[in-house]
Amino acid sequence: MSEVMNQPLVNKFQIQTSDGIRTIDIYTEEGFRILSNFWTRSGWQRNLSYEVTWLGIPIIQLPEDILMMQELIYKVRPNIIVEAGTAHGGSAVFYASMLELLGRGQVISIDIEIRKYNRLAIQSHPMSKRITLIEGSSTDDGVLTQVRQLICPQDTVLVALDSNHTYIHVCEEMEKYSLLVSPGSYIVVFDGVLEMLSDAPAFKLGWASGTPAAALRDFLTMHKEFEVDTYYNRLGVTYCPDGFLKRKED
Repeated sequence: MSEVMNQPLVNKFQIQTSDGIRTIDIYTEEGFRILSNFWTRSGWQRNLSYEVTWLGIPIIQLPEDILMMQELIYKVRPNIIVEAGTAHGGSAVFYASMLELLGRGQVISIDIEIRKYNRLAIQSHPMSKRITLIEGSSTDDGVLTQVRQLICPQDTVLVALDSNHTYIHVCEEMEKYSLLVSPGSYIVVFDGVLEMLSDAPAFKLGWASGTPAAALRDFLTMHKEFEVDTYYNRLGVTYCPDGFLKRKED
């Protein structure tokens, strides 16, 4: 330990750009932004989000995004959180646990396939009392009808989209589920990070044709009632860059 402490501290690094090699100070805003980008990309390649659980259930989210969602839920205090993309159920349990602390609300979690053991894990969890599972495509009109039937006019609704990350699917999700978002509440679009991963070994060529980030940008050009809230990206490391969209107050 003493040998490590005696080593000179390094506060600069070099990057190769189209204009040549640049030296960056890690303590500058630019240094923080670049290092956050590097860490996010490298961590994605190593599937770090698959290492995280919430109350015993795999959540498949970054700790930074989990913390930001916690802040958002506490701020908005929704009655209903609609989640597209159940997966193992960790995020549904996380949202339900936040609602439990607030003493209110229900999570509506949708997935095209809720596997047997994932369903059992969710339904046997103490937070299951605040979770309603719907199996089917999030963009199916029948599924959307089921969701609407679980929402009352006076409810405050927050939406999290984390299912199929193709451009067309996310576009359709945003068009349909943005209508459920209450004024002052949010629709959160996950995995816009795919746009910055074209050089990653695990990157799939199909993603290059369209990502959630591209769908998000196109949505904003047509829906001026929503705006990006960059406050929830302030930690730098995130899988949903510019993905926190606030519906403006009426």
